[in-house]
Amino acid sequence: MIKKLLIANRGEIALRILRACRELDIDTVAVYSEADRDQMHVKMADESICIGPAAPNKSYLNIPAIISSMELSGADGVHPGYGFLAENGDFAEQVEKSGFQFAGPSSDVIRIMGNKITAKKFAKDVGLPILPDSNGPVSSNSKNLAEEIGYPIIIKAAAGGGGRGMRIVKSEEELENKLEITKSEAMAAFGDSTIYLEKYLLQPRHIEVQVLSDRFGNFLHLGDRDCSMQRRHQKVIEEAPAIGIPLEIKEEIFLKCLDACKQLQYVGAGTFEFLYEDEKFYFIEMNTRLQVEHTVTESITGLDIVKLQLRIARNEELSIKQKDITFSGHAIECRINAEHPRSFIPSAGKITDYHAPGGIGVRVDSHIYNNYTVPPFYDSLIAKVICIANDREDSRIRLVRALDEMYVSGIDTNLDMHRDIVVDENFIQGKLDVNYLENKFKTYT
Repeated sequence: MIKKLLIANRGEIALRILRACRELDIDTVAVYSEADRDQMHVKMADESICIGPAAPNKSYLNIPAIISSMELSGADGVHPGYGFLAENGDFAEQVEKSGFQFAGPSSDVIRIMGNKITAKKFAKDVGLPILPDSNGPVSSNSKNLAEEIGYPIIIKAAAGGGGRGMRIVKSEEELENKLEITKSEAMAAFGDSTIYLEKYLLQPRHIEVQVLSDRFGNFLHLGDRDCSMQRRHQKVIEEAPAIGIPLEIKEEIFLKCLDACKQLQYVGAGTFEFLYEDEKFYFIEMNTRLQVEHTVTESITGLDIVKLQLRIARNEELSIKQKDITFSGHAIECRINAEHPRSFIPSAGKITDYHAPGGIGVRVDSHIYNNYTVPPFYDSLIAKVICIANDREDSRIRLVRALDEMYVSGIDTNLDMHRDIVVDENFIQGKLDVNYLENKFKTYT
């Protein structure tokens, strides 16, 4: 039973978790870096503890500091949010060994699915469709492997995530140079230079399946999302449900995901990610955590995924069954980032004026406020604008209005990019793939 929860994160997701705790009557402990003492969730938490300087490796990635904060505060559980330590098997193991509840799967499961090579092997073993690949890490013979797979290929870091550690290779002439670049990038970003090769699809969509399961043998799917709108492998806009995919194909992949969860004995919220092209799904990875875009799934199901996560972490059995889950309407989310509108360099500084949109069917998840200073040390996400309506077009129209209402001054944001995208004819018609922004909005890539 979790009576006091430590929130091991910052920004909008920390505030989102805190709100869920309030509704479940769970006391909260906020941890923060020296740069984040003015965060909204820090002000609202029942207890707040500074865990170190601004640098993430000295604060939000500092496992001993977070464990010590749990012991000091008397917290009996921790929610990692997303990013930072959310998919760190060592952190989950330390939490487990210290006798605390972790709002997520076991450390063993995190490690299996957190490495793309072992995750793909698992997926193949349980019958999830995968793309042709190098069948393990690449250390030598890369030219022959690439030739067998067939160009174009993509080089991926085994420990990769967040769009980093990937390079597209169109010919043999590019291979060796991009192999070395990707290895170096992987080592710098993840501390692991292991890479593998995979077939690169030219015009795929990025489709996700949200799952949820408890310790009592209940395995549920909460439908799908389309996350094809990406810039440099980073998601920009997400929506649910994915349009234009035959229902029977969706239902088949849902069942395969649930079977994979059963094989893993998965506990908590998770997401299977796929590429989709020519009416075929291909597994790419599983995120063993809450995702930024969980909001669109909440919007069409009416479920609070964070509260369900916490109930599962408290060893409660899910009160809903698959037959109880219904899908209604269409939801679209825009990620609003503090960044230069053309170079996409993060924009730090004081927000001098902020107005959030409102009205029927509009949700804004944000931690910013007037005179809040955006620090330069962390991810640039400052808000998520989510609109829900009866159908996709009505949701899009509502989103156009919401984005026009939103105002942020004092820093640069990508609001104008979002305003341009949602009125683009191809977006209106749902003609999307992962290369959409590169092809249609070259000024924004």
